[in-house]
Amino acid sequence: MDLFRALRLNKTTHTVVSFAGSGGKTTALFQLARELAKKNAVFVTATTHLGAWQIPLADHHITAGNPEDVQLPAEGVTLITGEIEADRTQPVNNMILNWLREECKKRNISLLIEADGSRQKPLKAPAIHEPLIPEFTELVVYVAGLGALAKPLTDEHVHRAEIFSQLSGAPLGSPVTSQAIVKVLAHPQGGLKNIPPQARRVVLLNQADTPQLQSIGGGMARELTSHFASVLVGSLQNSILQTFERTAGIILAAGESTRFGSPKQLLDWKGKPFVRQAAETALKSGLDPVVVVTGFHTADVESALSGLPVTVVHNPEYQQGQGTSIRAGVASLSDKVGAAVFLLADQPQIPVEVIRALVESHGRNMQAILAPLVLEERRANPVLFDRDTFHDLLQLKGDVGGRAIFDKHRVEYLPWHDDILLLDVDNPQDYERLKELE
Repeated sequence: MDLFRALRLNKTTHTVVSFAGSGGKTTALFQLARELAKKNAVFVTATTHLGAWQIPLADHHITAGNPEDVQLPAEGVTLITGEIEADRTQPVNNMILNWLREECKKRNISLLIEADGSRQKPLKAPAIHEPLIPEFTELVVYVAGLGALAKPLTDEHVHRAEIFSQLSGAPLGSPVTSQAIVKVLAHPQGGLKNIPPQARRVVLLNQADTPQLQSIGGGMARELTSHFASVLVGSLQNSILQTFERTAGIILAAGESTRFGSPKQLLDWKGKPFVRQAAETALKSGLDPVVVVTGFHTADVESALSGLPVTVVHNPEYQQGQGTSIRAGVASLSDKVGAAVFLLADQPQIPVEVIRALVESHGRNMQAILAPLVLEERRANPVLFDRDTFHDLLQLKGDVGGRAIFDKHRVEYLPWHDDILLLDVDNPQDYERLKELE
C-alpha cells in the first residue's frame, strides 16, 4: 500500500501536509512527493533547516527570497528553500510560505512541508520553538522510528533526550520502551505539539523492519488511535505499511422479523439474546464504537444490551427497510472512524476471528468493500465498508442493503474456510439448525 492511500489523500484536490518528528520524516515526505508527482506537480518546502545533501531528492531546487523572482516548474517535485549556508538550507520566510500556499490552491496541487529537524536520530522530543507547523496545514504526519526501542535513552539515539525523558517519565540512560514512545507521542508538548486544531493528525511508526517490531507497533497503535486519526506502522525502506484506524461495528437489529413471526433479535443463543451475543462479539473483536440500530421492539432490544459499552441508535423509519438502518448507523459515526463492519442481529454465531481478519486485511490494503468468500464462491457476512463508501451508504433508501453500492466501489474478498457464516435465521427451521451448532 502506498503512502498516498494510507494517508487518505484525495487525487483531485490539493492538500497541505506538514511532517514532524524523526526516524524517517524526510524519507516519508519525499516518498509521498514522488507518489503525488505521478499525477501532478508537487511543491516541497521547509520551515526548518535541511541538509544540502537532501536537495537531490527533488527534481528541481529553487532558493526563494521574493515571490516575484520565482518561476515554479509545471511538473515533477520542486523543493523551495532559503539560501544555502554551511551545507544547510535556510527555512523559507512567511511571505514565501503563504505565497506557496496560494500557488498550490490556484494550481490544485499539494504542498509538503518539513516542520522540524531531528539530527538523523530515530526519536526526538520537540524544543520550545518547534515544530513550526503553519496554521493552514490540513494534515500533520508525525514520524517516530522504532529502531530506538531497547536502546539507551541518550542523545546518541534520541534527539533532545532530556526533554524526551521529562515527557515520558523514563530515566535518562534507561532502555527506550514502547510505553515511553506512546507517552511522548500522545503528550501535548510531544507529538501533539503545535498541531493546528483543524488539521487531521496521523502517526507513522517507521523502522518496523521485523515481524516483532510490527507487532509491537500494532500494540502501540491501538493506544494512539484515541489521539490520532490513524496510525501507520511499517518500514518505508522495505515498503511495508499497515494502517490502524478506528473501525466501527454496526449491528442491524431494527427489523420486524415478519417471516419468523417474533423478534429474532431477542431469540436465545447459548443463554443470551441474539443481539447481545452479536454486540459482545463486536466488542471482543476490537470494533470501536459498536453501534446497535434498533427499530421494532426497541425497548426490549435496549434491555438485552444492558451494561454493554455500546451506542444504541433508534431508527424511526425501520419499517421502510434495511437501507434506513444502514443510514442511521453510518450517520452516527464520527469523522475519526475509518471503516465499519456491518453485522446482522440474526447471525449470533459469527466468530471474532473473521471480524479481526477483515479489519487486519483492510489495514494492509484499504479495500473499499471487503467480504468473506466461503467455499471459493459464496459471499458471506459480515461485510466491511471503508469510509470512502459512507457517502453512498447514506444515500440508501427503502429495503436495500450495502449490495446496492457494489457497482460504485470495488468489492474484494477474503477467503474463509467456515460455512457457518452462511447461516442466518429467516424461519424456525433455520433457528433449529443454528441451535444444533451450540
